[in-house]
Amino acid sequence: MPLQGVCWFLCCRQGFSLLGRDYGEKEEEESFELRNKEDLTPNGRHTASESSEEMKSLIIEKNKMGQEEEPEQLVKFLLREVRGNWIKQRRYWFVLTQDSLDYYTGAEKGARRLGTLVLTNLCSVIWPDKQTYKETYWSITVYGRKHCYRLYTKHFNEAVHWACAIQKIIDSKSPVETPTQLLIRDIEENKFNPEVVEHIYQHNAILKYTHGPLYAPLLPFPYGSLEHTHSGKGYGSVREEAVKLFNCLQQLESAREPVPIIQGVLQTCLDLRPLRDEVYCQLVKQTSYTPSPNTAAHLRYWQLLTCMSCTFLPGPTVLKYLRFHLKIQSQSPESEMDNYASFISEALEKTKCRECVPSWEEIQMLMNRQEMLCTVHYPGPGSCQLYISSHTTANEVVRRMQEKLGLQESKNTFALYEQNALWEQPVTGSALVADILTRFEFSTKESESKSRCKLCFKLYCLLDADSISVDSIEYLFLFEQQCHEMVIRGQLPACEEDLQALAALRLQTLMGDFSTHAPCPPLDELFPGHMLETRVLVSLAAPQDVPPCQVAAQGCPTTQRFHTGLLAGTLWSHTATAVHKQKVEQDMRLRSRLKEEAAAVMTSILERWKGLAGYSRRDSMAAYLTIARQWSGFGCTLYEVDFYILQSSTGSFSQKLWLGVAATSVSLYKQGESEALESFPYGQICSYGVSDSNTFKITAGDRDLLFETTKLTEIMQLMNAYFSAIHRQRG
Repeated sequence: MPLQGVCWFLCCRQGFSLLGRDYGEKEEEESFELRNKEDLTPNGRHTASESSEEMKSLIIEKNKMGQEEEPEQLVKFLLREVRGNWIKQRRYWFVLTQDSLDYYTGAEKGARRLGTLVLTNLCSVIWPDKQTYKETYWSITVYGRKHCYRLYTKHFNEAVHWACAIQKIIDSKSPVETPTQLLIRDIEENKFNPEVVEHIYQHNAILKYTHGPLYAPLLPFPYGSLEHTHSGKGYGSVREEAVKLFNCLQQLESAREPVPIIQGVLQTCLDLRPLRDEVYCQLVKQTSYTPSPNTAAHLRYWQLLTCMSCTFLPGPTVLKYLRFHLKIQSQSPESEMDNYASFISEALEKTKCRECVPSWEEIQMLMNRQEMLCTVHYPGPGSCQLYISSHTTANEVVRRMQEKLGLQESKNTFALYEQNALWEQPVTGSALVADILTRFEFSTKESESKSRCKLCFKLYCLLDADSISVDSIEYLFLFEQQCHEMVIRGQLPACEEDLQALAALRLQTLMGDFSTHAPCPPLDELFPGHMLETRVLVSLAAPQDVPPCQVAAQGCPTTQRFHTGLLAGTLWSHTATAVHKQKVEQDMRLRSRLKEEAAAVMTSILERWKGLAGYSRRDSMAAYLTIARQWSGFGCTLYEVDFYILQSSTGSFSQKLWLGVAATSVSLYKQGESEALESFPYGQICSYGVSDSNTFKITAGDRDLLFETTKLTEIMQLMNAYFSAIHRQRG
């Protein structure tokens, strides 16, 4: 039914000829639509006869355009932009049918059809939006196998109506299957008949290794669809990327260093999920019926297939096809292909989708079918080295570390932590250690050596501190993690005298008796630095001096103003210079006072250290823990939160507090104070969880407690762990 409104405009996309060359001219036996090179004119553009042939291959040709015979047709006079030395517009009659979008010389019967865009379920429509709004026109873009039409209208509703109509026809079409998909189905149906399978391979070159390029994907992807385009990384359409990936695969054969290419392919598959099955099919193709199967160049395909199998799982259909392919290759015992096929088969049983592509080191290990060596640190100077695979989880590493350190019978629980000099966070038990190491590799490239990340094995839930033996390594964990680390972070509320005593005991533990020749650690490894800064800032607190020019300005009558010009600019420049100079002097004075205070505190700590002569390492640690245990919140994990207090009269306001999560309760502390403001035993907590992106909510009795924090996931996981431990203890 004709639409009311202004005329529509149609222009050919600038990349029209490029689409024709990529997916028409070069589409030979690899193409699932089997178009021939002869269908194109020498300059690569499509003719009206070519459109007719394309129409015949997929739909019934309509020689005449009778609107009364097709009551469901959508028709409209449109303008088409013809590109040459300049752009000019010509008026054509466009018809949308159930099979295609056609345009004719006119609306009369018998009018000659000039072009056709065949509609299949692989076509795509870009709907009108503000980004495609051009002057006074709204546009929709229709992508076909060879053509791209862009329609223009002045009315948004008309553009949406055409887009809906075209999309409805596309959605009604049956799925298009490529020859590769049909052959995979044939192989699956005849997998128990070797002769039939052999016949399928011998008579279908698309399934076998090729030296030549690939001009179309092996699997169906939408034409020109931007749905899967990953913004910011320069990806084209999925079809374009599929063809590019096959070219990358072929480069492996001659590459001197294959790791960058392998890592690039894996990164593309991570960013563009639909390409994973495509790459698997391409690799199966390139490892089937290879002329020289045992050469190093050919084994590169097997090495990439190994990395893929440890990074992504293919879809069910491609997975069956891959397993059958591996089974065929494993019939050559004691060959390298057989070794890779066995390794890949085992990997597919364990693989989970990775968050990161494998690191350089991991790819090198996978190419040789070996495991990686991972260093895990624990409190104190100790560390362990463990062999891990691409499938090793954090829980497995924790269990192996407990076995190595003899902590299997501990009542407390442990976890892995990502840690550097500035921060740390626990690792979830199901996380893949290989992903963590990959993040470390990239962060090391981007940061300084002092902030390099490492993997640490530490206490997670302190359920029973009293039963820990003084001679056990778990006691060292308690000393280093629950005491010393909290002291350095300023999370142990204690007076300065106690903090200096703790620093002296720390020195006695590390160095033994006092000696003038012993290398002493820096103060920030013994004493909380924020206390020094607070003391100095308080002492320096005083009304800031006002520059003389500002004082003079304050004394002048408000009616007297300098005219904007050279004098005003000079005065402003002088004021800014004076303020900057004053700030520099204040910073220098602050640094000087900090050095003086640090020297005084260090002198006091050294004097206390001298008085500890004769204390053994065990005695020093016990004395340190005795002082730390005086705090009622000993053993809890502290998180800085903004606690929201709701009041009906004045609304709400927040207060910065510490949220302490312990074995039996959750408590609120004012920062720096030892006594809890409030404490909520787990038995009183009805529910807890994340209420929005950065707010944590705890319901205790009839009260709702709201906390704003960046540690939502960590708090949630720790409380879950404590609740699980309580349930286990209750049987």
